[in-house]
Amino acid sequence: MRLNIEHETHYRFGEPAHHSIQYLRLTPRADSSQTVLSWAVNTPGKVKRWVDGFGNIAHVSVQNGVHDELPVTVRGEVETFDTCGMLPADDGLPPLMFSRPTPFTDVTPAIAAFAEPFRERIVDEGSIAALHALMLGLHTIISYKKGFTDVTTTAAEALEAGAGVCPDYAHLFIACARVLDVPARYVSGYMYCPPPTADEAPSLASHAWAEAYIDEKVGWVSFDSVNIRSATDAYVRLAVAFDYAGAAPIRGVRKGGGVEDMSVRVAVVEEPDDFQSQSQSSGVQNQYQRFSPG
Repeated sequence: MRLNIEHETHYRFGEPAHHSIQYLRLTPRADSSQTVLSWAVNTPGKVKRWVDGFGNIAHVSVQNGVHDELPVTVRGEVETFDTCGMLPADDGLPPLMFSRPTPFTDVTPAIAAFAEPFRERIVDEGSIAALHALMLGLHTIISYKKGFTDVTTTAAEALEAGAGVCPDYAHLFIACARVLDVPARYVSGYMYCPPPTADEAPSLASHAWAEAYIDEKVGWVSFDSVNIRSATDAYVRLAVAFDYAGAAPIRGVRKGGGVEDMSVRVAVVEEPDDFQSQSQSSGVQNQYQRFSPG
């Protein structure tokens, strides 16, 4: 599947800011499930590309001088492949490193009590079947509600509230996997959703899910508890990490600025099979280009 992606995040400040730093993990990874055909990151200020400890392609953007807004946009094309949600074990990241606890995925008694029954299913049915059952279980007990949680919400808080969004489902899956002694990690990215019918609400194209390590032969398997499935060619992987903190598309700090208002627009469109990309640009451009709403 060939996907055309546009993602705009626009920060507007209630008063002038004097210094802003943004850490951007907005460039798709190069792996067996996808090939980046073209990609451009656009934002004002000085931009430097680097690769973090998880192998994610990242940029740091620094804007000095007085400014009252900060736009960040990305645009590009990615060709994706359906690997049945499976990725190779040897991706340069030791699986056991993803067994460590984090503030977002701390295991509480309530999480342990929910996850523990799946241990017997691992013995009886195998890890993959048991983890699919866990994914379904989380989908059953957590209701998807936008605006009910925020980027500071932990897995324990989402479980107690019984509601959340995709990062909450991913954090809960990772925490439960840790109870079962299964390494698991957080994935940020995009997901293509077919155009909705007249009776359906549009789906948000930015997404997050979890991946669990099975063994050396199988490798990593993805689990999306929101949609109750493993990743397909409709998914684009941006970054992997222990949790949201390490894979967030944008994180930053600034001096001044007062109250902040943020708007986000994400569009993921499937291109026809015979579509030939006309884009020749790839990398970082410092001149901001605003996308017109579709």
